[in-house]
Amino acid sequence: MANNTRQSMIDAAQRLIASHGSHGTSFGDVIAASGAPRGSLYHHFPGGKEELVETALAASGDHAFRALEALRGSSATEVVAGFLDLWRRLLVHTDFTVGCAVAGVTVDAESSELVGRSGQIFRDWTGILAELLTEAGVPSLRAGSLATLLVAGSEGAVIVARAQRDMAPFEQVATELQALIGASVTAG
Repeated sequence: MANNTRQSMIDAAQRLIASHGSHGTSFGDVIAASGAPRGSLYHHFPGGKEELVETALAASGDHAFRALEALRGSSATEVVAGFLDLWRRLLVHTDFTVGCAVAGVTVDAESSELVGRSGQIFRDWTGILAELLTEAGVPSLRAGSLATLLVAGSEGAVIVARAQRDMAPFEQVATELQALIGASVTAG
């Protein structure tokens, strides 16, 4: 039961941070969203809010990393489509109320350590994307910059789609990223 309570709090924190940022997410919000007993927060997160945010951030990063790892052996366009589909499903499933928890921490984290952790997650995502794109035939000299473009473009597309409550901007960015990265595959 204790593990379920802890995981419920982590899941709730992820959703809330992705919706309201880390600064806009309180312990009270996490308690309400998770249904956890009030005393369990400091039991499971003795380091307070920063520990909870760090744990939720790590969980968000790991979720995307596992999804990317599952794309190993895919074509470059499949890698791009798979990464973009993570964000597309999130936007549609939540009716534009949730974005990226990593971006939510980056924008308004209460400590430089949390911003640094966000930066590391973005580097990790970019690194695995570059690796997957290289394996799929994208020249290694371009794979890193295209992976960076894919992460930055998708994050921006999520923000614009949420702001406009419309998938059109996201789909426009997705189409361009697919075309650009697909065209960069070397003939083999």
